[in-house]
Amino acid sequence: MSEGLEELLILGSDPQAKGKIAKLRLDMLAAARSASEDDAQNRTVVEVLRGIRQRGDEAVAAYTEKFDRVSLRPDEFRVSGDELARAHASMDTGLLATLREAIENVRAYQAKIFLGHNSSFSDGTGIRYTPIRRAGVCVPGASAPLPSTVIMTVVPAQVAGVREIAVVSPPRFEGSVHPVILAVCHELGIDEVYRIGGVQAVGALAYGTQSVRKVDIIVGPGNSWVQAAKKHVAGDYVAIDSIAGPSEVFIIAGDEADPAWVAADMLSQAEHAADSSAIVATDSEPLARAILQQLASQLAELPRAGDARASLQRFSRVIVVADMDAAVELANEFASEHLEIQCGSRSRQIADRINNAGAIFIGPHTPVAVGDYWAGPSHTLPTGTRARFSSALTSNDFLKSISLIEYSAEQLAACADDIIRLAQVEGLDAHARSVSIRRNR
Repeated sequence: MSEGLEELLILGSDPQAKGKIAKLRLDMLAAARSASEDDAQNRTVVEVLRGIRQRGDEAVAAYTEKFDRVSLRPDEFRVSGDELARAHASMDTGLLATLREAIENVRAYQAKIFLGHNSSFSDGTGIRYTPIRRAGVCVPGASAPLPSTVIMTVVPAQVAGVREIAVVSPPRFEGSVHPVILAVCHELGIDEVYRIGGVQAVGALAYGTQSVRKVDIIVGPGNSWVQAAKKHVAGDYVAIDSIAGPSEVFIIAGDEADPAWVAADMLSQAEHAADSSAIVATDSEPLARAILQQLASQLAELPRAGDARASLQRFSRVIVVADMDAAVELANEFASEHLEIQCGSRSRQIADRINNAGAIFIGPHTPVAVGDYWAGPSHTLPTGTRARFSSALTSNDFLKSISLIEYSAEQLAACADDIIRLAQVEGLDAHARSVSIRRNR
């Protein structure tokens, strides 16, 4: 039985199918853009950021007490080296071995895709890549520790050659950062860790305070408050990776797909939060109905069934389409954070037709969790259809490129008339003169 979940099914033959799909997409976009469109939230974010900019540490401490209910002096913001070492020493040896292998997988992948090689060309032009000097990493810690977030954000920065990396994570009720997060920081050689979170952490990283030196880029996930803060400081004060919205998965499933596996993959995103989404597009109605039955069965066994059920009912659907062409079209339209393709031998061919996705998981043995924890690509991915114009976080995001131009006297003489002509058309006489004056020597 798929009791209570029948409303998730959208049949392509239904005259209202297009309207239902359009409404689903609009609802998802509204949830993803809440950090931008909530006026009350934005006013609070601006107020907090202004306080950090004007009062520094004093404001960070005040807002930490107000929002996190933890009282900290500025000299307590930074986690000591001893605390980092103790957390590392207390880690389970099996977990530590697993984390080390995950770190190496990420490091190897990020090194393979790294573009930071300087080039000089015979025409006098070139390009030089330099790493961003200082990066800030936001690591959530409210509901559960996320050591994978530390790995997926810090390691790409290290591969790029970023010399200074500061990690911020909100304090727990007694004022400490979760020891697993501290242990992973220690394992990665990160000794600058602050027990601050939320908007105040973003402000401290963006503006700098008496205790926290400003950074040049802020990366990492967080709730809608953190995302709103990142958006406010982006461009003027720092670069950011992206605005992270609710978790998403879109699954293209052929009749070869195992309905239990598809349902499990839907729930792996739905359990994140009530605003997460999990969408399936399939050309098999029997498979669609089997997925609904599996969802009901597996949902009953989930410890976090409340959030998962809300996610399924509000932002998740199983859509029966006419054919795989329609499934591909829908996938490109939704531009989801995670896209799974479970279509047997057709999976790779279908993947080649996808233009808009944060990451593509090909074949039945590649659940999203493989990318979340293990394979190597960062799990910091665009959400809310932003995969139409942005990409996963990589080592290349921590690079700046500097153009190089070196002309000889002969090269300048050869193009001087053309440059002067262009400058005169634009009415920039001094530009023209800066060339002509050299021609007379």
